Amino acid sequence: MQFIDAAPIAGTRRTADGYLVAEVRTARTGIQDYAGYEVGKPAMDRVRVYRPDDQVFAQDSMGSYAHKPVTNDHPAEMVTADNWKKLAVGAIGDEVARDGDYVRVPMIVMDKAVIDQIEGGKRELSAGYVCDLKWESGTTPQGEAYDAIQQNIRINHVAVVDRGRAGSQARIGDGAFSWGMRPGHVADEKEGQMADNLRKVMVDGLQVETTDAGAAAIEKLTNDKAVAVKALADAEAKHASAIAAKDAELAQKDATIDDLKGKVLDEKALDAKVQARADLIATAKTIAKDIKTDGLSDADIRKAAVVAKLGDEAVKDKGEAYIDARFDILAEDAAKADPFRDAMKGRDTTKQINDNGQSAYEARVAGAWKSKEA
Repeated sequence: MQFIDAAPIAGTRRTADGYLVAEVRTARTGIQDYAGYEVGKPAMDRVRVYRPDDQVFAQDSMGSYAHKPVTNDHPAEMVTADNWKKLAVGAIGDEVARDGDYVRVPMIVMDKAVIDQIEGGKRELSAGYVCDLKWESGTTPQGEAYDAIQQNIRINHVAVVDRGRAGSQARIGDGAFSWGMRPGHVADEKEGQMADNLRKVMVDGLQVETTDAGAAAIEKLTNDKAVAVKALADAEAKHASAIAAKDAELAQKDATIDDLKGKVLDEKALDAKVQARADLIATAKTIAKDIKTDGLSDADIRKAAVVAKLGDEAVKDKGEAYIDARFDILAEDAAKADPFRDAMKGRDTTKQINDNGQSAYEARVAGAWKSKEA
């Protein structure tokens, strides 16, 4: 694929003042190849950009050549009124015309040093321009496939270069970067040719040479990498924080479980507690045999026993310790009690004589004399 932004300087002549004048072809229609990163599509190895006739030879595009400066190599910035005096070595005329598939322009180089370089062999030109890049795939009338179309081409300058490449200022204003991207030539790059105006940039500690566009792409990728690294670091920090919170939660649960385990009675302790409960109930019943203990706590059993024995007034406004002490005293008294005495307590102890007929016998004896007199 021919790189179309460059054209050899042919048919030159000198003026009486020593200026170099030439008629040159600077651009043509057709397909240009770009590296994907140069046009904001880093995922694409190659982008085929179509320059249709109606755009290359559009009146506004053709008119943008007129009176634009000629530079020695592409400058690192657009040529404007602010830097024209420093950058310009000549100018393009206003008789811009179509020459087949090419744009032909008159050119004058006025700087002697550059004229000497041209006459010494630096004879190619490269247009520096901006344009809009419309991403629309299709096929040219000549049957060539393309991925995007250049529109609204506007020339900024034409550079004298050693090799036919567009250089750092032949760019596409596609919005991917503020000043667009440099047109490249994939085939040339694969063959190892170098672009003009290479810059040295550091990539992961390694110094590499690249164009302004390449540097911009590297800078963008570096920034993207930094953003991704920060996002990863933030995600890792958030994850670590979540893990720490979860660990703390689990530790709290472990502590709670250990605490509950410490409170759970083992079998021996449970037997002892059951026995103590049974002893308490038995003691309470020695104090008040009819006491109901179901559903009562130990303290309530003691209180019920005291109430049953002494009445409600005995525990009124009394604390648990007092009630417990009264219960213990009653239990001690109950233990000293004589069961036989208690069993006999309240019973009629008057002597009851069962005479088995004795009384009747004695009555008969006492009245026997009465029977003989009669």
